[in-house]
Amino acid sequence: MLRWTLHKKIDRNPSNGALLIKILVKELERAERCSYRQYIIPLLHTLMYTLIKTPCIPDDLYERVYDFCKKLLTLPKPYCTIGLDYARQLKLERTIPGVLYQRMVSAEQSLKNDSFPYQEKVFMFADPDLLSEAVCQALIDEIKAAQMSQCVKSCMLCVIEHAFQAVLKEHCDVRNLHSILQAKPLHVTEHCFQQVMAATEHAGRDMSIEYSQYVEELGKIYSALLSTSDKGVEKTAIDKDSGIPLPNPNISFHLWRDEDQLWKELVMFLRSPSQSCEQDTLSPELDSFEFQDIVPDFDCCEQTRFSVLSTDSGIERDLPAPGDEILSSCTAEAEHSRLQRKGCMKKKGSSLDSLAFLQSGSNGQGAKPSGKLHRKSGGSIIEPMAQMKRLHTARVLVLGDDRVLGRLTQAYYSLRKRESRRAFLTPRLKVQFYYVPVAEEQSTLYPNEECALPNQTEPCELAAYLGRADPWYESNINTLCHMIPKLATMPSSPSKAAVSELFIIDVIAYYVRLGLQPVFFQVYAVKLFFSNPTWEPSEDIFLTELHLMLEEFNCSRDSVPMKKKPVTEVPGADLILVYKKVLLSNREKEETLSLRSTGLVMKAIPSNETEDLVCLSVNTAEVVKTSNLSGRSYSLVPNTIRTRNIRIRSTEQRTFTVCLDKDSRRIYKNVNSIEVFPCLEPSYCLQKTRTRRACLQEEEDVGLAKYLPKSLLLPINTFAGIVQ
Repeated sequence: MLRWTLHKKIDRNPSNGALLIKILVKELERAERCSYRQYIIPLLHTLMYTLIKTPCIPDDLYERVYDFCKKLLTLPKPYCTIGLDYARQLKLERTIPGVLYQRMVSAEQSLKNDSFPYQEKVFMFADPDLLSEAVCQALIDEIKAAQMSQCVKSCMLCVIEHAFQAVLKEHCDVRNLHSILQAKPLHVTEHCFQQVMAATEHAGRDMSIEYSQYVEELGKIYSALLSTSDKGVEKTAIDKDSGIPLPNPNISFHLWRDEDQLWKELVMFLRSPSQSCEQDTLSPELDSFEFQDIVPDFDCCEQTRFSVLSTDSGIERDLPAPGDEILSSCTAEAEHSRLQRKGCMKKKGSSLDSLAFLQSGSNGQGAKPSGKLHRKSGGSIIEPMAQMKRLHTARVLVLGDDRVLGRLTQAYYSLRKRESRRAFLTPRLKVQFYYVPVAEEQSTLYPNEECALPNQTEPCELAAYLGRADPWYESNINTLCHMIPKLATMPSSPSKAAVSELFIIDVIAYYVRLGLQPVFFQVYAVKLFFSNPTWEPSEDIFLTELHLMLEEFNCSRDSVPMKKKPVTEVPGADLILVYKKVLLSNREKEETLSLRSTGLVMKAIPSNETEDLVCLSVNTAEVVKTSNLSGRSYSLVPNTIRTRNIRIRSTEQRTFTVCLDKDSRRIYKNVNSIEVFPCLEPSYCLQKTRTRRACLQEEEDVGLAKYLPKSLLLPINTFAGIVQ
């Protein structure tokens, strides 16, 4: 709340921006001098967000912030990663003032621009079965209120005014400029916007251009704009220090009803009328892409095909001359039906090209293990030069508890599986995932009483882990967990609908703009075998938790011998666990454990900071028989093992009920045994299958398979990744 209030003051009075940056620089230097590292990243994010909003900043402040970011390069991750990225941005902003603001607005609003054709969009997904109608409606109302005053022209005006004010400084008459731009028609405003962006991007590409030339070019545009203004235009009463707002990003709200909805929305984002100059390049292929290609199992429906004998030799000189075609006696319909050679044909990309795209879509981690069990976090924000520039960025934000993350995992796995067969989205689109926890007080993890856990667990375990790993995520995002439902139930008021008071959308915009450091979570696969031998084994995946419960064992009274003395009934069933025990040395040792248990819970998210290992914590309630003076009894002893691969079965032919990711909609009954193992990356599995067909006796990864990521990791963006 304090961070939001601070940035709102800058929006209302930008003249305080330079003073705030000066204070933040002093605090950063004091934190670095006193080794208060926990304050460095929050202060740095606050400073950069203020710097983007403030048009006029003294050159000495740029120098101090840039020098501080260079000092962060000597620190471990994530400090050096964030410091390097911000140092590059500061160097560019100091050379071309206002370029960060212009690029951010142009990309987020998908403004038609021939010089900077990048587009971004925020997809907000909410599961209607997990969030109440009041919460969903409150989010929709905030999004509508935030975008009510935003149109294409107003966003272009913000970019133009910010560019002139950042470069011309005191020579820019803000009062007169705003009045002139408001009176201009849309096509004139768009032409001026194109000129400003072209001058900015030309200076950014050609760093040899002196700053004076860039100022002179913008000065000519500014003078021409003033000279063509109407004399009768009334000047709007605007203070010289009035702020130029930073428009909210383009956010679309979606109720998650369809399993393929995420994939379809991403395809529609690419197929939508592009407002960039790249439209002519990508439109033909995107228009030829139909949703019939979107099939879950990649099996195309069988269609009747008619064989046609071709007489075309494929040689250019064998084509008939134009005169022969005119003299031919064929009808117009027959002429139209003939096969005609195209001028050129797009060649299908080779496997090496698709390999680069698949690596980029999976963070480029190789198949070989890194030798460490600790979780991976962070990543390079700058794309490698060898990769093709992807002009579209989709920021997928999900709201809810751990159950919605399980659904996101399924959608991500389906997306990666499609891309492994046909790389359609990966070469053109960058997908980033964000998570905002929302837990309502009346929501329960398991509505059915028969599926209730013995001990109710935390509904947002992954968010709690991210809060421990990144304190700035805890302060900004985890505080929304119970705040969003409370704001949804508040009575409506005139101030609530005001654009300046939209707290939730402002925090989400801050998160998607500065939360660029991912934390990777291992996805696990489970294979379930059922008691009915006619049923085929089922496979599924989970991200946070697998809960195994014993089903009721009903036996007839005739089969139970009558005894005079009552016998204490021992609960549970005898289980056999075959697993590979993981060690810090990254060595795996296969062990077998027999015990009697009432059930078990597999946790993929660590519960504390000291044991942040990428493995499963299998918690069992072991039944231990004891004898005392009153007779025989039993006690439940907790038992925990850490593993990556495990097989569980019962020796008493007892069946289980398995629940995945705490979701009552993902329950499997009459399960006889299960196998749990890390989920493999679909592209790796496909390449491995192709390699085995070529080399039947080859067991190790050869060819392209050894360069592909082996495990499927789900990245969730935070502000800092994992802060040690």
